[in-house]
This record gives sequence, structure tokens and C-alpha cells, in this order.
Amino acid sequence: MEFRIQEDIALVLELLALSKSGLARQLGISRPTLDHWMSENANPRQAALDAFYGYAFSHDVPLNEIKAQLYKEELERTGATVLFHGSKSGIQGPLSLTASRPNNDFGQGFYCGESLEQSALFVTHFPNSSLFMVAFDPTGLSKEEFNVDRDWMLAVASYRGRLREYLEHPLVQDVRSRVEKADYLIAPIADNRMYETIDLFIDGEITDLQCQHSLSATNLGKQYVFATQRSLDHLRILEQCFLSTAERKHYEQVRQHGTAAGLAKAKVARRQYRNQGLYIEELLS
Repeated sequence: MEFRIQEDIALVLELLALSKSGLARQLGISRPTLDHWMSENANPRQAALDAFYGYAFSHDVPLNEIKAQLYKEELERTGATVLFHGSKSGIQGPLSLTASRPNNDFGQGFYCGESLEQSALFVTHFPNSSLFMVAFDPTGLSKEEFNVDRDWMLAVASYRGRLREYLEHPLVQDVRSRVEKADYLIAPIADNRMYETIDLFIDGEITDLQCQHSLSATNLGKQYVFATQRSLDHLRILEQCFLSTAERKHYEQVRQHGTAAGLAKAKVARRQYRNQGLYIEELLS
């Protein structure tokens, strides 16, 4: 897919009340160059895209957020929703279940976040990454939903290969059965902080209750996991979004602040629920 720079330039001109000549001066390019960017067959280079989208973001025109809100309002009228897929290097060809790693939170599948910021946080540090806005119509699909609780912890630990010795335990079998019967899943997003906390539980250093409340303190929101071809057929890519250097820096600041706050909350939660709950050996004995 290509970025919709022609539409986006027109939007910036309107929102900032600029003429084409005025925008060209702001970007340090010639008017003919801007005209070329707006032509139907134009395909500006990465540096040009970064200059334009960075200028818009730095002048309080967050194009990705604006378009996300517009899509959300449009899709809600049809019963569909807009989701966001962060990609390190783009999407080649049709959507696929096998493009992801087998040891993701719920195994192989197509993973999306419910908010633009969530998805951006996971890919901004990759130089060629971008975001995709996706329309999802859930009609006729089977769903399984998880919260930050014991079942979710066991599911993530299991599919990420951390419960090999307990795979035949009824609790693990039950949660995996729920996952594998669903077309798509809705579950909390887990980042590296959460994996580290789950590892503490799996290694027997904290109880299930300590783990659960620590994870709740670092909650990043929900992710949608499309686990069957049937569910992929209910997805439609709306557009690919460019992440400028300016926008990436913004999300990196959000990440740093969230990491510090989340770590502090997790420490408090582990202290507050010390000696409460069950250790992994007790739970899966």
C-alpha cells in the first residue's frame, strides 16, 4: 500500500489555512515539488514523507489520530470497528495467520490493538515500521475474551512456551481449549514488563494474586487476535499510516513515562499482596 499523501496535504492546507506556496516554503521545497507530491502518480521518498508528516504533527495536526477518529465514527454506524496493526516492515500480500511468530501471546495470528497509540508504542523503535488502520466486522464470528486474571496469565505463559511441564494440566488444557475454539480473541496487551512479571510467577517468585495485580497496574489496553482464516475475511485494511520522526519521539516519551509509572505501581502491588494467593507449584500441582 502507499501513503495517502495527496489527501493528507489537502487536509493540512485546510486545517492550517495555508496556500500551497506557503506550505512549500514551510517545508523548504519548491512549489513545483509540492505540486508533484500532490499528483496522482507521485511516490515521494522517505525523507520527503518524514518532512511533511513531521511538520503536520509538530503543528498540532496529528493526521493519524484525526483519521482514526473519523474512521471510528464512520464504522460505528455499520456495527464495525476500527483497529490498528503495527508492522515492522509493512504487509505484503493478503493478510495471513502465519506471518506472525508461533510463540506470540496466543500463538500465530493477526494481532491488532484497539487504539492507535497502543499499536504505535510497539513499533516506533523499528526504522521502517508503520501503522495500518483496519476495519473489523464481527458479525457471525465466535469470540473469546480475557481480562487480567489467572486464565489470561496461564494462556500467555502457555503459548509463549513457559508452561511446557504443565501443558497436560486441566487448567492449562481448559484455557487453551477456549482459545482454540474461537475465531478471534480480545485480551489485554502484554509488553516486556508484563512478560517479566509473568516469568516471576512461572519461576515461583510471586503468587498468582501478586502477579495479577502487578499486571493490572501496567495495563496497556486490549488487543484483538484473529486466529482463523474466517476471521481474517472479516478484516479490511483502510490505509497505511506514516510515522514521522516527530511522532515517533512523542510515542517514545509516552513509553518512557508509562514504563516508570507501571514499574512503580507493580512494586506496590507485589508488596500489598505479599503472601496472598497461590504459587505456580500449588496452583498446578
